Order: sequence, then structure tokens, then C-alpha cells
Amino acid sequence: MGDGNPGTDPGAAVRLLWEPQPQPARGPKRALSLERIAQAGIEIAEAEGLAALSMQRVAGLVGVTKMALYRYVPGKAELVALMVEAALGEGPPPQDVHTGWRDRLGDWARAMGGVFGRHPWLLDATVGPRVLGPHELAWMEQALTALDGTGLTGAERMDAVVLLAGHVRGIVQQERATGGTAGPEAQFDEQLGLVMRAHGERYPALCAALASVAAEGGQDQALEFGLARILDGLGLLVAERSAPGARTG
Repeated sequence: MGDGNPGTDPGAAVRLLWEPQPQPARGPKRALSLERIAQAGIEIAEAEGLAALSMQRVAGLVGVTKMALYRYVPGKAELVALMVEAALGEGPPPQDVHTGWRDRLGDWARAMGGVFGRHPWLLDATVGPRVLGPHELAWMEQALTALDGTGLTGAERMDAVVLLAGHVRGIVQQERATGGTAGPEAQFDEQLGLVMRAHGERYPALCAALASVAAEGGQDQALEFGLARILDGLGLLVAERSAPGARTG
């Protein structure tokens, strides 16, 4: 039996993520918990990346055979789903409901960035069609709830959440590519500076920008800069929806 193909049995992932796990009617009782199995998978992904994950390696960590592991988790896709839920914890940190939508979405995006920063393999695990678990949906629910009363339509709220999540993911992806040393912008500026010293006369605007960065600082603020600009744009749309005669959803 292989490690399983993503999407081959969505029902299996639904049962693992959303339903209580009964003891088998026959045979020995389960000696492992799904939480322990998920943590074993996370240990591998944290150390070596999601590509290194396999049912065989997880089975070895929890002290069972690969075939025995299939009694708990039917395949690798379901294993990854359990790992995502475990890494996301109980959902996003609670928010003050009396805080404005802008601050709430900003806090939400920063919290998401923290989770992805601690578990970079989540970038690979949370793409493509798949079954979402309770914790992941709790994150989406909180962001959508923050937009209550803004006048945005349901589609606009969903697009806003996707836009924010995409921004966070992009920044964390850059940070992962740098190996967690100097910030991605600082590394880029340093490498670009080598080229500009030899060919800078061809790119005067770029040289001026780099000189400004060197003089005034400001590297590695892309997360906050982009977040502020996204929220600024949403603010304009919210104001438009709040104008007399505007349509609401």
C-alpha cells in the first residue's frame, strides 16, 4: 500500500477531522492517538520539510509498523490534514469584539504570519483542493466576522481574506527562502548592490531607491507595509459601501 494520493477519499479526511474516533469493534484497542501521530509528522516536517514526510517514517517514530499506522490514518493526505490542524492549534487568538475591523484584521494577519513562521511547511500543506478542519475554518471565521457591519458583500469579504492570507504567505515564503538569517529585503539589497556598483548607471531610479534605503533604513517592512496598503484599500471600499444609497451584502 502506498502513502495515499491527495483527494482520493475526501470522506476519510472529513471523518478524521470532524468526527470522534471510536475504538475498533474488534481486535486490540487503539494504542495511539491521532494527536501523537500528527505530532510525529510535524517533527519530520519541521526538521526536513514536508517532502521528507512518509507514512513509513511516521510509523517508525511512533513505534508501530507502517501497516499498523494505516489502522489510524488511511494515507499521507489525511496525515497532512491532521498535522495542519495540530499546527494551527485551537484557532486564532481571541479578539476584542469592540475593536475596529481594521485592527482586528491586522492582528489576524500578524497572528497568521506567526503560525506560518513557526511552521513553514504549512505553506506547502495548505494549497490545492483539500478538506479543511475545524481549526482552519476558525481562522477564516474570525477574519470574516471582523468585517461584520462594513457593508461588504459576502464575496468581497471572502476576497479580502484571501488577499490578506496571500500577502502573509508571500512574505513568509520569502523569509523561508532566505533560511531565516537576514531579512529577505536586506539580503536582496545586499546582492543587488553588487550588481549596481558595476552597472548602476543603467538604472538610476533603482540606484536612488537603494541609496535611500542605505541612508534611512526601512528594510524588511514588507509585511506591515503591504498589510497597511491592503487595509487602506479595504477602508476605501468600506467607506463607499457606507455612503448613502450604496448597495450592501
